[in-house]
Amino acid sequence: MSNEFREFLKKVGSGTHTGRDLSRQGMEVAMGMMLQQEATPAQIGAFFIAHRIKRPTPEELAGMLDAYDDLGPCVASRPAAPNPWQNRVTVLGCPYDGRSRTAPVTPITALILAAAGVPVLMHGGDRMPTKYGIPLTEIWRGLGVDWRALSLDRTGEMLATTGLGFVYLPKHFLQAADLVPYRDQIGKRPPIASLELIWSPYAGQTHLVAGFVHPPSEDRFRMTLDLRQQTCYTTVKGLEGSCDLPRSRTAIIGVFGSIDPDRPQEWERLHLHPEEYGLGGHDVPLESDEKLIEELHAVIQGESIELTKSAIWNGGFYLWRCGVCPSLESGLEKAAGLLKDKVVSNQLEKAIDCQSSIVNC
Repeated sequence: MSNEFREFLKKVGSGTHTGRDLSRQGMEVAMGMMLQQEATPAQIGAFFIAHRIKRPTPEELAGMLDAYDDLGPCVASRPAAPNPWQNRVTVLGCPYDGRSRTAPVTPITALILAAAGVPVLMHGGDRMPTKYGIPLTEIWRGLGVDWRALSLDRTGEMLATTGLGFVYLPKHFLQAADLVPYRDQIGKRPPIASLELIWSPYAGQTHLVAGFVHPPSEDRFRMTLDLRQQTCYTTVKGLEGSCDLPRSRTAIIGVFGSIDPDRPQEWERLHLHPEEYGLGGHDVPLESDEKLIEELHAVIQGESIELTKSAIWNGGFYLWRCGVCPSLESGLEKAAGLLKDKVVSNQLEKAIDCQSSIVNC
């Protein structure tokens, strides 16, 4: 048993009247001890459930992210590019336990951005408690790209070559993957599920996109990212906490900073109504994994189905937000054109070919 860790546990687990928050530095030490299994399983499980009940503070989340920076993987920076949007990697932060109700279009968003010259980095693992929904890794495998096969260096090569990368926990960050079983054992998402949404495993400049469900999460994210001096980020009240904008309701989005470092840094709240752009409707349900992959392939091939509207709505917004297009309207038009003209399809083929050559070299 770790006596040092026990002191951290006593602080967060002592209840409303006597419990105390950890400092940023203290939380960094505690998170590091859990990642390195210096705390016992009983201590780790107790800490996770106590910390969930207490709720993490922004300082604590910042400390947890500091520990991830110290011990976790970091994809090397890409070479400088002439356009501002090509020099910031967009990091898409989606819940690791996946989706179970609505059809994800996050991989298509990534392909649209990459096709337009915006590099995109994702991260996650396999099916995970507590939802055990379909994760991004399985969706990508269904599309023909198996991120599990690549080392971290090879992932960096993929990012540099195709504008797409994926940090796969079981291969690239085993210490974090070893904490996954605790989610099932405590039956709840621990606070590390929150930090994963705002983690950037990239060495250079980033545009961080964080999905969320509950408004208090967004406030914590904002304060945490301010402590971490993140200069460009987007928060999305997305489908099942993901980065996917809904079509069945108003999209509630927060933006801070600009892809262009010369523009002023300020917070702005956006309320986007998809029906005003001819894209309103229902959010396509996730009926089965097989049907999802089939529909995603159809969208990528330029077919006009209901999920295509979701892909255009998301792709268009992110093209605008990332500075490729001057307005949301032009972003939607460009996203539709990239799909219709098979540019997105070609981008996927490029990723498939690049991954195959890297694995077989």
